[in-house]
Amino acid sequence: MIAEELINQMILPLQPEDSVAMALNRMEEFRCNHLPVVDRDRLLGFVGYDSLMEKSASDKTVRHCTLIGEQCAVASDAHFYEVLKVSGDQHLQMVAVENNLRQYIGVIAVNDLAPLYAPSSAIQSPGSILVFSMEQVSYSLSEIARLVEENKGKIISAVVVEDVLDNSRIRLILKIDQPDLMRIVATFERFDYKIIGRYQEGKFNEPDRERFDLLMRYLNI
Repeated sequence: MIAEELINQMILPLQPEDSVAMALNRMEEFRCNHLPVVDRDRLLGFVGYDSLMEKSASDKTVRHCTLIGEQCAVASDAHFYEVLKVSGDQHLQMVAVENNLRQYIGVIAVNDLAPLYAPSSAIQSPGSILVFSMEQVSYSLSEIARLVEENKGKIISAVVVEDVLDNSRIRLILKIDQPDLMRIVATFERFDYKIIGRYQEGKFNEPDRERFDLLMRYLNI
């Protein structure tokens, strides 16, 4: 999935002239410790709970608070991996999303992503991941499992989420117990399945290994 598909539409940004009291109320409403601050569609940074509390006893605005994470933003078409990387580099659990004009279009709450991708925190066995995009009416886990098993594989986890850009389609995330997915992928492609993500545990170059390990640590699988 890409960044614009992961935006939390419920979380609204703050403006520099918003009061500290209003910012604290909004933070409590959204149950978060940071919120983006935006001026004229430009991300100024993120304000934290502690910074707001320092000004809460006075009649101050967000403009008077210390902002962090001015670079905590990704392009609208950035991959899920890039969102995680920026979040980790900036030590923030929120990542702003910008269009090609560097205008703020929304924010991703990284903690919101876990239910979409984490099949089960109890699954510790090795394996690889396939991500499919398909019509809801075409989804049949039994048929998909049959194709995997014909290639001596086993599905050890499966998650189905709606495609936020098209409610007639779904995303299916499979974890399969095979380190090499070449034969399994070839079979799916022969049956016209659309694979939009493929993360194999075996035979990585170093950048791919780093990205796969990052995904596995994030999913805790």
